[in-house]
Amino acid sequence: MTAPQVGTWDLLRPLAPQVLGALVRRYGHFDTAEDAVQEALIAAASQWPEQGVPDDPRAWLITVASRRLTDLLRAEQARRRREDALAAWTPPDAWLVPAADRPPPGGDDTLILLFMCCHPVLAPDLQIALTLRSVGGLTTAEIARAFFVPESTMGQRISRAKRRVRDSHLPFRMPAADERPARVAAVLRVLYLIFTEGYASTAGAYLFRGEVAAEAIRLARIVHRLLPGDAEAAGLLALMLLTDARRPARTGPGGDLVPLAEQDRSLWNAGYIAEGVELLAAALPRGPAGPYQVQAAIAALHDEAATARETDWPQIAALYGVLMELSPNPMAALNHAVAVAMARGPGAGLALLEELRDDTRIAGHHRLHAVRAHLLEMSGDTAAARASYLAAAERTHSLPEQRYLHARAARLAGTAVRPGGPAGD
Repeated sequence: MTAPQVGTWDLLRPLAPQVLGALVRRYGHFDTAEDAVQEALIAAASQWPEQGVPDDPRAWLITVASRRLTDLLRAEQARRRREDALAAWTPPDAWLVPAADRPPPGGDDTLILLFMCCHPVLAPDLQIALTLRSVGGLTTAEIARAFFVPESTMGQRISRAKRRVRDSHLPFRMPAADERPARVAAVLRVLYLIFTEGYASTAGAYLFRGEVAAEAIRLARIVHRLLPGDAEAAGLLALMLLTDARRPARTGPGGDLVPLAEQDRSLWNAGYIAEGVELLAAALPRGPAGPYQVQAAIAALHDEAATARETDWPQIAALYGVLMELSPNPMAALNHAVAVAMARGPGAGLALLEELRDDTRIAGHHRLHAVRAHLLEMSGDTAAARASYLAAAERTHSLPEQRYLHARAARLAGTAVRPGGPAGD
């Protein structure tokens, strides 16, 4: 035993998915293994600060979790008292896979665990909840707070996800070669959804949830480490870093929203920007760029502009055109309209917005109204701009965004026009 050199939780968090992956690989029983790992983590958190960190923390956790898993399975077996449960119990001498505390053949069980959490049998909300719990190591209460739902609701969601995994009898293995591209895409999509919710919270009193965005970045780093040759995994990590770099300047005193054009760029995280640009520069030459790489390239153009006025809007508009061809979606079209407006004038952007008016996927979204408001304000139509700001404020559930939009509307009530960039960043 040695004295702890780092915070216990700092040590436990990256070990948690490795231990869970090792147990699921060795014993199966995903839901019960998850409970056993949680108990082992609790034991470590209480014992290590007083007794010291074991020489091999991972092996210690696996041993404790394995014993607890055995106890839980035996209890389950005794409770059910059914022949099928007894038949499912495999004696230790019949195990056909390596011991849990031996290194897995592929090097790390974390990626397989991620694939399991993001399996297509689970709905997206279940994938997110299970990923944050099992791979991220967040508690049910932490996940519930991040997604603004009661803890009981999130607990039910996680339990439902684990039951679905159990009942589906998913094998704990890497997907087959022909399945892997789609499964990697699902993993990246879930991580991006987690990051997006952290960076731009859709509801609540805060503009962002920094701890959620940070967790998504941490998980994206793991995926990039485990899939070093995947250009889109690198692109996603770059996109997260280049976007999150602006977070320190996104709010002013009191947590009010500061639009991109008005942000103090000296507050941006220069380390994240440098790392994101380096990742992107290494990934782009590998072949045709995917959606995450294209979005990262757009984020890099914003980050590398010395001032808002020096932003290369024509190139950003062109990249959004590429993105819409790769991954057509109304939000990309909305951002394309913004870029076109900044490059060619508000009239060109407003014309593109008209094409989105009948798209039911975004017609009622507050961002469409907010962008229209800004472009109308740029064009000098203050009355229409004010109405659009108010329409946007009615539709967002984010309190900082509501305050910002109401303030913009109030400023246009009988006052001079003050053109500015859209609120989004």
